[in-house]
Amino acid sequence: MLDETAPMTEEIFTPTQGYNEEDKHAVFNREFMPHINSMYNFAFRLTMDEDDANDLVQDTYLKAFRFINSFERGTNAKAWLFRILKNSFINDYRKRSKEPSKIDYQEVEATYNSEESAEVEHTSDLRVESVQDMIGDEVANALNSLPVDFRTVIVLCDIEGFTYEEMAKILDIPIGTVRSRLHRARNLLKDKLRDYASTMGYNTQV
Repeated sequence: MLDETAPMTEEIFTPTQGYNEEDKHAVFNREFMPHINSMYNFAFRLTMDEDDANDLVQDTYLKAFRFINSFERGTNAKAWLFRILKNSFINDYRKRSKEPSKIDYQEVEATYNSEESAEVEHTSDLRVESVQDMIGDEVANALNSLPVDFRTVIVLCDIEGFTYEEMAKILDIPIGTVRSRLHRARNLLKDKLRDYASTMGYNTQV
């Protein structure tokens, strides 16, 4: 769950490197900047506001440069940046009540965890079915209408291509929770897309 009271995880910013100024700029430009478009897309899916998304990305990159000695060159820069962005969203933006009221994810996940072992492996992979071809306002609107925690796992997995392990680290939740939340999110999105898919000629009788 995106815990809005969670502080910035200390391990993200534990200095492990000793870059000089030239190295810092090289790492920033080569490792961090190529992900700026993905960062903005993720920020927008979280905030649903262009100005807030831009502010969130800027804040993330400022923190990334400030704490660049905590990043080990050659590791997964994208996952590191996404984790900073997610925590910044929690710490700074949810406190401003930008996001509509959350649903009780503990209750939702308790309901669906019992089905996980039987159903998760059979959940349709929206990376193939729909999300990979994110065209048309109907699809974008369907994704945007999901609650933020469900929207987030769809974006991380089916659009950005993170593994379950990477998602668990970015979101600070167990892998089992990632799987059950993704299972539920895909079903919610699939339901929202059903009518749209029918109009496009796809068979929705699954």
